[in-house]
Amino acid sequence: MAILRANEIREMSIEEMREKLVELKKELLKENVHKAVGGAPSNPGRVKELKRTIARILTIMNEKKKQML
Repeated sequence: MAILRANEIREMSIEEMREKLVELKKELLKENVHKAVGGAPSNPGRVKELKRTIARILTIMNEKKKQML
């Protein structure tokens, strides 16, 4: 899955962001489980990218919610 840029996220609706957020959290969980079991990560920077993208989506969702009020 490609990492999303802020302008790509801003073009999404709130519902699309929620779906993407669930998808990214599942992927992060898989990576964490793989690491906990003792396996070597296939892409070591992937966890950091996932965390940043999740944070980016949450930030933009909060911005949109504040604009609605």
